[in-house]
Amino acid sequence: MPLGPWKKKNKATKEHLVENEEVSGGHAGAGSFGKSAVNGAGLPPPPASQRPKLVFHTQLAHGSPTGRIEGFSNVKELYAKIADVFDISPPEILFCTLNTHKIDMEKLLGGQIGLEDFIFAHIKGIRKEVEVYKSEDALGLTITDNGAGYAFIKRIKEGSIMDSVKVINVGDHIECINGQNIVGIRHFEVARMLKELPRDQTFTLKLVEPMKAFEMLEPRSKGAKPASDNKIGTGRGTLRLRAKGPATVEEEPTEFEEKAIKKVDDLLESYMGIRDSELAATMVEVGRDKKNPDEFAMALDETLGDFAFPDEFVFDVWGAIGDAKQGRV
Repeated sequence: MPLGPWKKKNKATKEHLVENEEVSGGHAGAGSFGKSAVNGAGLPPPPASQRPKLVFHTQLAHGSPTGRIEGFSNVKELYAKIADVFDISPPEILFCTLNTHKIDMEKLLGGQIGLEDFIFAHIKGIRKEVEVYKSEDALGLTITDNGAGYAFIKRIKEGSIMDSVKVINVGDHIECINGQNIVGIRHFEVARMLKELPRDQTFTLKLVEPMKAFEMLEPRSKGAKPASDNKIGTGRGTLRLRAKGPATVEEEPTEFEEKAIKKVDDLLESYMGIRDSELAATMVEVGRDKKNPDEFAMALDETLGDFAFPDEFVFDVWGAIGDAKQGRV
């Protein structure tokens, strides 16, 4: 494996909207946000007959009627379905959260959706332009993306340069860096660009924050059905979205998978400044049955050819997967 430091509008219809239906409470979602780990330039969308016939409920996070969506196999198709229900353009959607209308990075929608999850779409709000003086090498940002070309801020380290710039917030979409439009650029490239900005100089960010409602619409739970009546699926299954091939219904991650995915996601943040649970899940899946680091590295190269991970990172990921198998994570 060639390892190295870096490499690279339709009207809303009544059958889609459910009048006066709201969601209450909710439970922790099975998925978390991140772009599907496989390069999106792959196979065409599968025919509708191959897609799971599952129905999910959705709202716009700043407030809207409840809609129903089905028949999607990847994040881009999901955004298109949501946009069609609410008569908006798909590029207006920044990201989605599961079971909460709040900007909660622990509830980001990624490659997996629990069969009972309620989807909240966060759309573009206020645009802002910010100048930042880079007084240190590390800015204190963790970047992720929405699976459809938008990189945004997932975490701001306390006490960092960015923490001192109060108009920059978690959930902000990074649209431009020093006048360069970065829409469509993967999160790891955006993180690299920020890291390589020269120290002791000022740079400019153009950001788009998610639209917010006044006091986040407290009556959101009014009139909701009991949780037991709001079930959309059964059992502990999740819908896994894929860039190539049809979406599949799978069992929820095992304890080993959950521990390994979290550890690999932490390593992605440490080495590359990104968080991407779907990429982490793919790496765990690839390494599950590999016998040594070399075999694992070759399999990563075959599966994730658009990445070139540092050698040390690959060894650490291999070790994290082994620790999870032994229950040491």
